[in-house]
Amino acid sequence: MPEPLLSVRNLRIEFPTRAGILLAIDDVSFHIDEGEILGVVGESGAGKSITGMSIIGLLDPPGRVAGGEVKLDGRRIDNLPYEDMRRIRGSKIGAIFQDPLTSLNPLYTIGRQLIETILTHTDLSQSQARKRALSLLDEVGIPAAEKRIDNYPHQFSGGMRQRVVIALALCANPRLVIADEPTTALDVSVQAQIITLLKQLSREHGTAVMLVTHDMGVIAETADRVAVMYAGRIAEIGPVAEVIQRPKHPYTVGLMGSIPTIGHRTEKLVQIMGSMPRLTDIPSGCAFHPRCPRAFERCRRERPDPIATDTSDAACWLYAQDELIDA
Repeated sequence: MPEPLLSVRNLRIEFPTRAGILLAIDDVSFHIDEGEILGVVGESGAGKSITGMSIIGLLDPPGRVAGGEVKLDGRRIDNLPYEDMRRIRGSKIGAIFQDPLTSLNPLYTIGRQLIETILTHTDLSQSQARKRALSLLDEVGIPAAEKRIDNYPHQFSGGMRQRVVIALALCANPRLVIADEPTTALDVSVQAQIITLLKQLSREHGTAVMLVTHDMGVIAETADRVAVMYAGRIAEIGPVAEVIQRPKHPYTVGLMGSIPTIGHRTEKLVQIMGSMPRLTDIPSGCAFHPRCPRAFERCRRERPDPIATDTSDAACWLYAQDELIDA
């Protein structure tokens, strides 16, 4: 088997506080192959964005990677000096954030921002960089790129600004793109266009994409595989169609059951009782057990690692071999 483009193993992220160490990400492992889109989904506070930020070296202090490793193209990158990581972040890893207004400098034209990024991370000349910037704007669907390249961010709509941010992420032909809630602030029709762009990026350039979102509809439409996160850990990971149609972990079952479906009449949607625990007060054993309708004694005592099932890997004792034998 070829080595995955991105490999995350036993990632642990801590935030020191006055009350002690807050464990935000606890022993998270996954990989993304070249040209693959991995969706990462879960409730607010589950650890999705922090995982993405740690991969690109943008954890806000005092957050720190306290354990595990992150490899890109077989090279470990989580322990690199700041300047080395900054060069990789621009050339091999691109980032698309939720609010394009925070990603674009309002004082500079979009052309200047694109050209400066291209010049920083490639060997192109000024004229070649401008030509590359125009090509990128065309590729992401900015109409009349020749005229719009000298406009400022405020002269673009929200959807057009997000396209510019995607163009910025693609400036140096990155191997990996971290897309953190790229469609949240956009209306449905623009969401569909951005989803199409991400799929095109993956298909035509062989770029791996980590798509962080809370929207299962976006995941279903875009991703090849999906990782469901809960309280800083991966609850379930597998092919997107299998996880959506045949979820294994009780938390994933609850998520899928809470989504209404067209053409299927139901009296009441499934509700997951309770709320996700605070990171300072995660229960022993499986973090989901206080809300789980299928929890039993072992769930309260021992924390499960992901266990292979016929469709996905689920961190649930229901699929442990000794439990299946007893059943």
